[in-house]
Amino acid sequence: MQTAETLNRLCYDLGITLYFKSSFDKANRTSASPRGVGMDEGLRILQEVKSTFGLPILTDVHERAQCATVAEVADVLQIPAFLCRQTDLLQAAAQTGRIVNVKKGQFMAPWDMKGAIDKIEQVVPSSAKEGHIWLTERGSSFGYGRLVVDMTSLVEMRRFGCPIVFDATHSVQQPSTESGVTGGNRRMVPYLMRAALAVGIDGLFIETHPDPDHAISDAANQIRLSDMRALLTQALEIDKLE
Repeated sequence: MQTAETLNRLCYDLGITLYFKSSFDKANRTSASPRGVGMDEGLRILQEVKSTFGLPILTDVHERAQCATVAEVADVLQIPAFLCRQTDLLQAAAQTGRIVNVKKGQFMAPWDMKGAIDKIEQVVPSSAKEGHIWLTERGSSFGYGRLVVDMTSLVEMRRFGCPIVFDATHSVQQPSTESGVTGGNRRMVPYLMRAALAVGIDGLFIETHPDPDHAISDAANQIRLSDMRALLTQALEIDKLE
């Protein structure tokens, strides 16, 4: 709740629309580490955030059976990158009437994301044109344990008529290290963020934590909460450029 309160105040000051994102289950980790508080408790917490601060909520769904229940709280259902080709999951999320944010798989070419859009529009026509489908770039696998970001991917996916989001923190991950813990390099987040904004995007996805080194998940690539004001102020300045 403290993080939500801080981000809410910060984004209000800067005039930024904030979607609060948190996961009730991290079902796609490399190792058998703790996954989260579970759907019931997670949705209770997210509803508390939504009710207290009036923030729209974004969270992941991993199975089609979760979609209807999660949609009672969340305004945006996120399809994790590893699941972006799962037809039943995409369509179940779309049928809730909520926005569906599809994260591009690390193994996917940007033009292949048209398939995800087509699957959604089989059950909810015109979703892309109405802005009900978001596509998120989060980097592509480059050998083992490294991601790279092809900024032309943002241009390619823009052709589909969907809002485009750039995930600045997952893009600096160093996945599946030998220890089973994902690494990362948060120092590179501002550079990739600035490049994506210069190309042109509609939103930023940024993980943040008051003490990133002790975060349960993605510790190495999260931005310290106290650094978010400076980072977002910089983002706004670049976004103003045409």
